[in-house]
Amino acid sequence: MTKVNEQVAIDHGLKKDEFKKICDLMKRTPNLTELGIFSAMWNEHCSYKSSRKHLKNLHTQGKRVIQGPGENAGVIDVDDEDAIVFKIESHNHPSFIEPYQGAATGVGGIMRDVFTMGARPIANLNSIHFGSTQHKKTKNLLRGVVKGIGGYGNCIGVPTIGGQTCFDESYNGNILVNAMTLGLVNKKKIFYSKAAGIGKPVIYVGSKTGRDGIHGASMASAVFDDKIEEKKPTVQVGDPFTEKLLLEACLELMADDSIISIQDMGAAGLTSSSVEMASKGKLGIELDLTKVPCREEKMTPYEIMLSESQERMLIVLENGKEENAKKIFDKWDLDFAVIGKTTTSKKIELYFDSKKVADIPIDFLAEDAPEYDRKWKKTKLPQKIKFKKENFKSLKINNCLIKLLSNPNICEKKWIWNQYDHTVMGDTIQKPGGDAGVVRIHGTKKAVAASVDSSATYCFAHPLTGGKQVVCESWRNLISVGAEPIAITNCLNFGNPEKEKNMGEFVECVQGISEACKYLDFPVVSGNVSFYNETKDKGIKPTPSIGGVGLLKNYKNMLTMDLKNEGNVILVIGKTEGHLDQSVFARNVLNEKKGPPPEINLFNEKNNGSTVMKLMKEKLILSCRDVSLGGILVTVAKMCIKGKKGVKLNKLKSLINKFEFFFSEDQGRYIIEVSKKNFKKVENILKENSVHFDNLGEVQKDNYIYIDNGKISVDELSKHNKNWLMEYMVQ
Repeated sequence: MTKVNEQVAIDHGLKKDEFKKICDLMKRTPNLTELGIFSAMWNEHCSYKSSRKHLKNLHTQGKRVIQGPGENAGVIDVDDEDAIVFKIESHNHPSFIEPYQGAATGVGGIMRDVFTMGARPIANLNSIHFGSTQHKKTKNLLRGVVKGIGGYGNCIGVPTIGGQTCFDESYNGNILVNAMTLGLVNKKKIFYSKAAGIGKPVIYVGSKTGRDGIHGASMASAVFDDKIEEKKPTVQVGDPFTEKLLLEACLELMADDSIISIQDMGAAGLTSSSVEMASKGKLGIELDLTKVPCREEKMTPYEIMLSESQERMLIVLENGKEENAKKIFDKWDLDFAVIGKTTTSKKIELYFDSKKVADIPIDFLAEDAPEYDRKWKKTKLPQKIKFKKENFKSLKINNCLIKLLSNPNICEKKWIWNQYDHTVMGDTIQKPGGDAGVVRIHGTKKAVAASVDSSATYCFAHPLTGGKQVVCESWRNLISVGAEPIAITNCLNFGNPEKEKNMGEFVECVQGISEACKYLDFPVVSGNVSFYNETKDKGIKPTPSIGGVGLLKNYKNMLTMDLKNEGNVILVIGKTEGHLDQSVFARNVLNEKKGPPPEINLFNEKNNGSTVMKLMKEKLILSCRDVSLGGILVTVAKMCIKGKKGVKLNKLKSLINKFEFFFSEDQGRYIIEVSKKNFKKVENILKENSVHFDNLGEVQKDNYIYIDNGKISVDELSKHNKNWLMEYMVQ
């Protein structure tokens, strides 16, 4: 057996002082199995040792919040007896090493987090970020990730209703794959992971344990180097068909009162699931590892405890319920084994071949895990760029619009979402391509809207502003489909927290997120932190991904972005100040990458959004889309493309030039379509609520956008918008 020393601990991802702390706590040197357990529980991925201090500042309270952060997923009340369980999680490192399995097991893992709480998954979303489109690995990584997401979600029969795909050179060495799942549960039948009762049987269910994924959680807490390919064995292998069986078996067992607690075996496998259950219940847990179903020969206690084989759950059952539970899992052709019991010891005690192979107080692994108050640097707000008239002299509006619509971050992503089943289960009522996906709550008039967003460019320029912006973007996306925003989940993707600049980006993004959540009454109910997204000393841009969820009390009131009828009026809700800094236009047309992100005025965000919701309740809005990347003209063009209609734009009465008006990315804005007969009523409501608006123009029957005494074909714009990704992937 390997003799444990400082170097072995370092090889496990622990620091010297952390190894010393372990030895001091134990009053001895741990054996290899114990060291493996410490390394799993004390790594960044499981312990949140660099982020815990700051995550405590997040706004997590709300009138509809049933369960906030700290459980497998968050839970919100959506009226009647219904609740929605949801969470977003990262699978970044595994997806870069092995894109298909990395992405597939990311989807599988997040679905288990949701159904372990008693909820049937009803929708998946994803936020995926790749390197420069010129980088040699980008195409293959994109192809593999999309195949993995589709392969798992499609097989298990859960619709993928929305998502986001971005390209930026900062992800060349670290792609991001963030998977989100929503599930539906009866409010009275929610299951939690807190163990309770003494001498209760601990049950292992699902797939057999193999050697795949050992050190997966540790690998997710480390920076990459030239030997990245050697880490392939740490990537788990998924089987969606087994997951479907596990889902049905667990939900069947949950129908009675057998389960005390249940926990998915995710990162760090049997180690984290057993320790977390015991820690939350302030109990001990005793396991006989000889009884764990293994698919490989001569697996050691170390390997069994650290394996991240997929599709497995740990359950604490009521005494006497084992036989009935076993029948259910036998019926679904899944392994079922009583591997231990709860105890009063407040320790994790492991036996193998009748010998005790580990004995660790639970508090040493949970309560006593390191918590760092890392040094961090504040990011100054950059100086605003003063664009001069000559910057715009040679530019033509039409050419600029075509360039932006075919930009990789704005172009249509149909090539991606066509590989996902978005209508399975029969309740999807808004598919990918709009501001948010929408699914009906089966058998009711209610529907749930969900979107996922990030804004790494803004967060890199000024993390505090960027953190606020991405929450506001989520809020607007939900409102734009007619939903009342309820809560968010976040996946916080950052570089190495040991670097002051990266840590500062994290701290200020979290601060911005919390400020916006509190002001908008849009709390965080779950989430995940992914640090060390860095290769050869080059980290990613700070990328908090925000998954927002909202409620439509009647799905017939849902809005879409496609323009409806000739003669209708198009309005811009919210003031256009002409902020071009950090916009797609500034970066890609003017080649200017400096300057601050657009300012966030939380009062205007709330007031504008609330007023748009009032107009929706009065049924005065016919189509809606929030103004985001690319500004007003890109938004209008997408509404024209979707509705196969044109628009005649009014002459500008603005103090700013036409490029600033049409392509700026000022926040808090929506484009809405209203009928002429209702225009006066809409105008009065906007004025009563002190909401600035501009009358942009009228919907045309013919397929042209009329602008500046000229026109541009919507069909041509559509071709540029729809073809870029398709052509890129087949080149």
